Amino acid sequence: MPNSATSPSETTKKSPFSRMLRGAARLGLTASIMTIAAAAVYFGAAELMRRANAVPAPDAAAVTPVSVTPIKSESAYTVDRVFIGQVEPQRSADVSFELNGTLDQILVDEGDEVALGQLLATLDTALLEVELDRLTASRDAVAAQLNFAKKTVERNAKLIERGFTSQARLDEAVAQQDELLSRIGELDAGLRDVTVRIEKSSIEAPFPGQITTRHVDGGETLRSGELVLGMVEIVSPQVRIGIPLDVDPSLLSDVEIEIAGKSYRADLATLRPDIDPVTRTRTALFDLKGGPDVAFGQTARVHVLDTIASIGTWVPTTLLKEGTRGQWTLMVADAQKTVRLASVEVLHAEDNRVFVRGEFPDGTVLIGQGPQRVTVGQRVAFGTGD
Repeated sequence: MPNSATSPSETTKKSPFSRMLRGAARLGLTASIMTIAAAAVYFGAAELMRRANAVPAPDAAAVTPVSVTPIKSESAYTVDRVFIGQVEPQRSADVSFELNGTLDQILVDEGDEVALGQLLATLDTALLEVELDRLTASRDAVAAQLNFAKKTVERNAKLIERGFTSQARLDEAVAQQDELLSRIGELDAGLRDVTVRIEKSSIEAPFPGQITTRHVDGGETLRSGELVLGMVEIVSPQVRIGIPLDVDPSLLSDVEIEIAGKSYRADLATLRPDIDPVTRTRTALFDLKGGPDVAFGQTARVHVLDTIASIGTWVPTTLLKEGTRGQWTLMVADAQKTVRLASVEVLHAEDNRVFVRGEFPDGTVLIGQGPQRVTVGQRVAFGTGD
């Protein structure tokens, strides 16, 4: 009976052949799979291409429209420089008596308007009037004696011609006449002194104005020079302002002054030649035109328009953007309508616009509206109102 078991030598002989068969089978299977996959990719790509070609191509993206403004170069800009001062009267005075005395009456009060030469206050002049009467009486007595002396001189002169009297008597009469003339002159001087003192016992308004302060009430014994009243001139008030040395005096001839929110035209009255040691400015006095109703001591602001020569252009403040390293930039479009970024230097700023200096090639325009919708290098279309 044959043995069905395979010997080891036969198993060894059959193994390489079996492995070759199995390898060939695997290669054939792999090649078949790759062929099927390649066919699937080919037919899939062809189908996708067919479908893509069947869809219509989209329209080209529209160019972004922007509003632009031509860049106008200017050779100068005007700066509104403001300097602060205060309103004051053209004339003010603190009035007082030149003589000592007792205040008799005060005829005005604070706030009263007075005219030139109006009586304001008086001193008690009773003693001066007594002195005036005494001197007047003395002069009358001396005048009577002088009249008698003159007649005596005349009589002695006639008698000496006839030889009835001596020259000594005539000389004595002339001497007495001269003495009485001297006494008359002395008494006249005393009368003038008393009259002047009576006149100086009253105060009159030195100019038309308004009483600002009253330092006495009446009945006080006053010393010479002690303040009694203060007054100011209320016509054509002035404004006193310190002006820096770099301001051209020719710009001050006709200016605008702002007081309490109102503007007034003013003329330069004087510009002092000296410099204030504290503020290092020159004091200017301006006459307000029309005599406006303003209060003394109010704050005043003078506006001086100073023109500065410099090449540049005005642009709205809203279009100015901060760039790198502290630079300022503007969004512009060149002649090819391509968005560019222009670096500028700010020379002067106002409420809603700035004066800038920069390089702008010919044909460059400023993108006024819609700069946030475009980027540098993008082409744009200029809207209406360019």
